[in-house]
Amino acid sequence: MKRVDGRAQARDNEMRVLRALHRFGWLRTRDIAALVWTRWASKPVSAPGLAPAAGTASALRMAQRTLRRMRNERQLLQAQGPDGSIVYAIAEAGARALQSADVPASSGKDGVRNFSTGYFRHRCIANELAIAGIVQGFRVSTEREIARGLWAGGEVGIAGKKPDALWRNGNRWDWFEVERSRRNARDYAQLRAWLVHLRGCLRPAVGADLGGGVLLGRVVFVCTTQFKNKLLRDLATQNWPADEVQKLVVFETLLYKFEGINFC
Repeated sequence: MKRVDGRAQARDNEMRVLRALHRFGWLRTRDIAALVWTRWASKPVSAPGLAPAAGTASALRMAQRTLRRMRNERQLLQAQGPDGSIVYAIAEAGARALQSADVPASSGKDGVRNFSTGYFRHRCIANELAIAGIVQGFRVSTEREIARGLWAGGEVGIAGKKPDALWRNGNRWDWFEVERSRRNARDYAQLRAWLVHLRGCLRPAVGADLGGGVLLGRVVFVCTTQFKNKLLRDLATQNWPADEVQKLVVFETLLYKFEGINFC
């Protein structure tokens, strides 16, 4: 059996952590354990789940040791979220390491300043959804990539809208919206108009045809029960039958928590 070079493996782990942080902006220890030290499916699973990916106890210990070493080497920045959890971002030394591997990275110091509770929980859930998709074999666009226009919808989005996370399997997309609380009236009206636009693109048994061969299989709202009930009522007032809503829209109200929770 070929002996594994421990130092080479450690360097590989560090680069994987840095690449993950480059894509996501910042992550918690548990996110990094689930993403870096979990085996990914080679192709999308046939019945994907929406639950957050969870690293094993061993994966968490490996993540903790690696993050501690990288922090001591000043490759990482450390900050505290409003719920008490510790998050990590790329420091200048980490950015230089990625640049040497032809990754156009920069310090993440601006991304870990002045977290509001609402923004922090929203981003944590969006990150968890993206990680769940990656581990299950999907090609994924993270919230940070989407915000910067580095995804299939570019700067403009699809019909003027961008998701909080996107899973892709060939030409089929799963679109995720994280709804922590009720939107303001303008944003909520735009959301309803966007859904009505998608309704006009529905094709039997395949989803919404977005053009260019792209099919939107489902729009998943990770939200509160109150938001779900309100949106269903309002879509009904627009004469959208419940059976048609179910062909495109999925609601997840149990797997993710919006209140502040202490995480490692």
